[in-house]
Amino acid sequence: MNIQETAYFLFGLTLVIILIVLIIFYYSKKRHKKLEEPKYTMLDDDE
Repeated sequence: MNIQETAYFLFGLTLVIILIVLIIFYYSKKRHKKLEEPKYTMLDDDE
């Protein structure tokens, strides 16, 4: 493998790792309540 192929592979691998980290962060259980709460407060009556 030459330097260009190695750089292309590392760039692609970096993008995949970033995508996986973002998915894990977004769907973590700690954030679940924070994401779901506004949905239910919209449906509650103000009165």
